[in-house]
Amino acid sequence: MLVPQVQLGQATFNRQSSVSRLPSVEVTVYPYECDTYGHMNEAAYLQLFERARWEALARGPGPDLFRRHGVWPAARHATVDYQLPAFPGDVLRVELETGKIGRTSLELHQRATRIKDGALVAELQIVFVMIDGEGKPTPIPPEIATIFGGRLSARPGELVRHDVGGVALAVDTRGDGPALLFVHGFPLDHSMWAHQVATLARWRRIAPDLRGAGVSDAPDGGYSVATYADDLVRLLDRLHIEHAVVAGHSMGGYIAFEMLRRHRSRVTGLILVDTRAEADSAEARKGREGMMEVARTQGAAAVAERMVPRLLGRSTQQTQPNVVEQVKAMIGRTPVPGIVGALGAMRDRPDSTPLLATIDVPTLVVVGAEDELVPPATSRAMAAAIPSAAMRTIPGAGHLAPLEAPTAVTRVIAEFLEALPRP
Repeated sequence: MLVPQVQLGQATFNRQSSVSRLPSVEVTVYPYECDTYGHMNEAAYLQLFERARWEALARGPGPDLFRRHGVWPAARHATVDYQLPAFPGDVLRVELETGKIGRTSLELHQRATRIKDGALVAELQIVFVMIDGEGKPTPIPPEIATIFGGRLSARPGELVRHDVGGVALAVDTRGDGPALLFVHGFPLDHSMWAHQVATLARWRRIAPDLRGAGVSDAPDGGYSVATYADDLVRLLDRLHIEHAVVAGHSMGGYIAFEMLRRHRSRVTGLILVDTRAEADSAEARKGREGMMEVARTQGAAAVAERMVPRLLGRSTQQTQPNVVEQVKAMIGRTPVPGIVGALGAMRDRPDSTPLLATIDVPTLVVVGAEDELVPPATSRAMAAAIPSAAMRTIPGAGHLAPLEAPTAVTRVIAEFLEALPRP
């Protein structure tokens, strides 16, 4: 891997990286790598990290990994964070993590820890661009993306960041089989689907944090249901997935409708949970704008205090205090730009009612019996307008049915998926 010009100094490293499929390695510090003071300096660490990368490749997929695919990783930028000196004879354990994986770019993080005392001595953040034989940028081959963590999380529940064009989304991906994409509601994150993602075997479950949510990037502007939909299709591209069943909760349902409008061939099935097809009324738009002001002036915690009583059903509020606190915490950690952007996107979303009669993929509509935001009658009317849609009502659940009654929601989704033709 080519050695770039190194930028020295203190660096801030992204702790939401995922462990890649390359093994950690142990490397020995040799005297020739040390300076006149007898220890390694920042520039020497750059060469040590490169040595560790090639050693990891040799122990894993082989040092000819890139040659086999006719590509080469050209280093474009590197930053070393020098923590402590290392001396001749020191043995360092070097771990490699994947930061962002784009169409042609790959960001890696390496961490060197001294084995004898466990001290962190240095870290590296480096960006590569994959090039072909003519030196031109080229897409990262699927096998290489997989090895560097681009297909599955290294451990269940671990998030991998994927560049989808201007922002990076944090994604929990598990299992193998046909793809099942979970799109969370507002102002939540991927963890609202935790039970479903952990339980629905035989499917490749993909649960991202949308832009502005969870630990995904949260830009100050550029939010719309179209942007969310395009982000998700780019994510499917990064994961080399042609099509997926899309499960959308609340705002996630609005995004699912937009995916149908813009990328119909990518959607093979729909699961619409606690969502509606109609656009916002004038009163609802005014309410969104009021909540935007609350977020800007008082923060995410104030949004949580106002929303939680309406999001959760009466039964949940009375009998599941842990869920109440979980939802408050989830909303409270949502970045304010993401809250404001999502509110604007929902306020301005198109009416999807005319779309319903044209939906030609298998569809399941799920609603909590105690949902005040999307009453069961609204869901029944939507299901009736979609050709051959199935409808299920979840007893004792409000607007957050996947969290309030996870086992029941997982069961009805599993029954729906079981009836789908397998590719």
